[in-house]
Amino acid sequence: MDKVNDAVTGFKRPLLGMTLPELEAVVKEAGLRPFAAKQMARRLYVGRAKNIDEMTELPKSARQWLAERYTIGRSAPKLESRSADGTVKYLFATRGEGVDYLTHGEGGRDVEAVYIPDKDRATLCVSSQAGCRMGCRFCMTGRQGYHGDLSSAGIINQILSIPESESLTNIVFMGMGEPMDNVAEVLKAVEVLTAPWGLAWSPRRITVSSIGKLDGLRRLLDETKVHVAISVHSPFPSEREGLMPVERAYPAYKVMEAMKKYDFAHQRRLSAEYIMWKGVNDDMRHAEALARLLRGVDCRVNLIRFHAIPGFDGEPSDKDVMERFRDRLNSLGVIATIRASRGEDIEAACGMLSGEKSAEL
Repeated sequence: MDKVNDAVTGFKRPLLGMTLPELEAVVKEAGLRPFAAKQMARRLYVGRAKNIDEMTELPKSARQWLAERYTIGRSAPKLESRSADGTVKYLFATRGEGVDYLTHGEGGRDVEAVYIPDKDRATLCVSSQAGCRMGCRFCMTGRQGYHGDLSSAGIINQILSIPESESLTNIVFMGMGEPMDNVAEVLKAVEVLTAPWGLAWSPRRITVSSIGKLDGLRRLLDETKVHVAISVHSPFPSEREGLMPVERAYPAYKVMEAMKKYDFAHQRRLSAEYIMWKGVNDDMRHAEALARLLRGVDCRVNLIRFHAIPGFDGEPSDKDVMERFRDRLNSLGVIATIRASRGEDIEAACGMLSGEKSAEL
């Protein structure tokens, strides 16, 4: 069911997140000339309009017509949490201010976005779903189950509605949800971010993470030029399956075989995400098997310290163990780095997002 368009709900359809062809259809319905679609896009994405009355290029009668049927779709975060390291976690409602940001699912869970300042970079980690179907045992989002797919409006709203919006340099789709399980809306959001009529960002400023859901991943790679990150976490199938049930459907070796068909040697980058647990996947046997898994793929590895969550029995690897693991990969010809942990004190680090209330504004 397309909940965004369900008139029974009483929610108006958001203009935010629409592509240019979708805006052209709205313009046609409103009886306006075709060029009005680009005017609307400019107001939405460059002018960052919060209400339809701000679209002053349009006749007043057209604005009234639009306001009866549509809403801009901007909604400020409900809550925020601030880390000692400068990271900020924002909580967004999946329904708010006259708009339903879910295209599918029953809702009941808010979503989180994480702002990460770092010297000359300002990154926003955005969510693509409320909850997640993938069931990764070490992830708070996965353990809560699936609550719904975010519309492109719900994704773009996270980007435009935080106070630091205009200073952002990078977007990573690494928040709540599996982006390739909601690929159509993710692709729309990427189009809004990169198209000349939208925010006109370089795709090199965007990274999309996936567990390796190949049908969606191929679409993403064929239709965009964004960077891609694949969650691996173990090079051994049975061990990876114990951590990530999706290994049964999308074995890591098949995902990497598929990646060999794409060019990651130039502007686009492929990375493998590898969370490290003490005594589980952090010895030299794992490093060597990971290097074999990635052989023939132009791929770098991000090593990530595990962040403890309730109900999962595991400890983070020691710093010196992670450094030896990194050095072994580098000696085997695989570029590997250790990702700095950010926002753990506010449950904003990798694997800790849950969409639950954590702190008042």
